[in-house]
Amino acid sequence: MTAVTWWGHAFVTVELPGAIVATDPLMARRLFHLRRVGALPAARATRADLVLISHLHHDHLHLPTLRRFDDAVPIVVPRGAVRAVRSLERMNAIEVVPGDRLTVAGVDVEVLPARHDGRRDRRPAAAVAPALGFRFANAGVTCWYPGDTGPMDFTSVAAVDLALVPIGGWGPSLGDEHLDPGQAATAVRDVGARWVVPVHHGTYWPVVLRSTGPTHDHWFASPGDRFRTAMAAQAPATRIVGTSMGVRTELTRGTMTM
Repeated sequence: MTAVTWWGHAFVTVELPGAIVATDPLMARRLFHLRRVGALPAARATRADLVLISHLHHDHLHLPTLRRFDDAVPIVVPRGAVRAVRSLERMNAIEVVPGDRLTVAGVDVEVLPARHDGRRDRRPAAAVAPALGFRFANAGVTCWYPGDTGPMDFTSVAAVDLALVPIGGWGPSLGDEHLDPGQAATAVRDVGARWVVPVHHGTYWPVVLRSTGPTHDHWFASPGDRFRTAMAAQAPATRIVGTSMGVRTELTRGTMTM
């Protein structure tokens, strides 16, 4: 049916029949005040037919990583991204807004809204580009990736085979524009999915914060366990997969193998 690999943070490659889709690729040891914990993604992580970018923050639209993909690979970005990030002019960027439907590299893509500040930075004059989510499909296999978002009404999103749902951040708070583990489980329940990969957790940690203690445990170490607990209560029929970074998980309708 398909296969999925979580490379850390929000970077996932989904192998649909006939096409590989990558979400928000990030292959950086250090990003501003954040340090990656664990190994960097393998070179095969950049093998893709399509890249989806949910918003312009540097940990989701990371230019050095995008340059590692083949020049011909289309990159779907929020409208306004090319004006805000000029280097995209030299890439195969396709700008979209919520409500758009398009077929790229043989993949049907539905562009969804997200509740998140999608600007490259928070300067008042920064170019505006909407944060996005995506529902994409090929050969009858469907996937939902909401990007970074706060709680929303997700019931209008059609059920999918695979959900890639963010469950945390790097602290010391999430604010109201990210999903915590319980809110992520609610979103999966509302959409409906056969499998779910929890993302956006357990990868980067601020160098200025201690890597032990209650703060680190709550924001870095425990979101996966808290998500499993919430899923057992809210969406017990959905199977959690792909929780080990860099491990390719094959999915079929009857079985799941790794």
